[in-house]
Amino acid sequence: MKALDLKHVFQKELGAIYDKNEVASFFFLCLEYFLEVPRIQLILEPEFSISKAEVEDFFRTLEALKKQKPIQYIFGETEFYGLKFKVNENVLIPRQETEELISLIIEDSKLKSQNPIIILDVGTGSGCIAITLAKNIPNAKVYAVDVSKEALEIAKENAELNNVNVHFIKYDILNRNNWSSNFKDLEFDFIVSNPPYVRNLEKAEIQPNVLDYEPHLALFVEDDNPLIFYSAITNFAIHKLKLSGHLFFEINQYLGNETKQLLVDANFNKIELKKDLNNNDRILKAVKK
Repeated sequence: MKALDLKHVFQKELGAIYDKNEVASFFFLCLEYFLEVPRIQLILEPEFSISKAEVEDFFRTLEALKKQKPIQYIFGETEFYGLKFKVNENVLIPRQETEELISLIIEDSKLKSQNPIIILDVGTGSGCIAITLAKNIPNAKVYAVDVSKEALEIAKENAELNNVNVHFIKYDILNRNNWSSNFKDLEFDFIVSNPPYVRNLEKAEIQPNVLDYEPHLALFVEDDNPLIFYSAITNFAIHKLKLSGHLFFEINQYLGNETKQLLVDANFNKIELKKDLNNNDRILKAVKK
């Protein structure tokens, strides 16, 4: 079957669900994933054909895309900050906004003279934050916690895949009683978290490919206490962040000022509320006095 004919099948079958450019992107991702063929090859070789056996992979993917399953879960992997990560429905798919957070932390790490720089990632999920920091900050010693055993299994696989050493701990940050036992004699230069922050009232804004497949444990919080994780992590940072240590949050764009006020009330210094590339409040950064 000609590849261009198969591309037309994708457009016909998926055009009512996704826009034209997204459907084309799905097809070319399949081409690269299954056949290691770059999209430019179809321009250079318009008669390029795909064998019957290979076409089956495309049609299986097509059926999953019809159900709006994220293509990252279909493939079982994604790219984040130039690194490959395994993903499944126990972990969130890493987002571009989180790459912006990573860049900020890496830049700040260059101003630190400590060796090692001790970092904690709270709610690590796939491990994308912890692993990317370990990969890009040469003198980093990275710890990462998550309440989900299944998520930690994926994160450990990703650390091995990317050849970095991260200390993973199963831990519920809301359980203050375990602070001392899990982190005895440890203080951190950086604490970073992208915790659950989507309120239930915002579910109407969430696309089905997220709502139906990504783990709600890592996404949603109750409407009456949407900052529960930020409050717990801030209190943890008061006790476990070094003086002049940095606290970084990825946040709900609708709750930027409210989240910032938590840090003001906790007497943090140099608090910055930063916007992402889409001009939404997305990152909070603060320094412990």
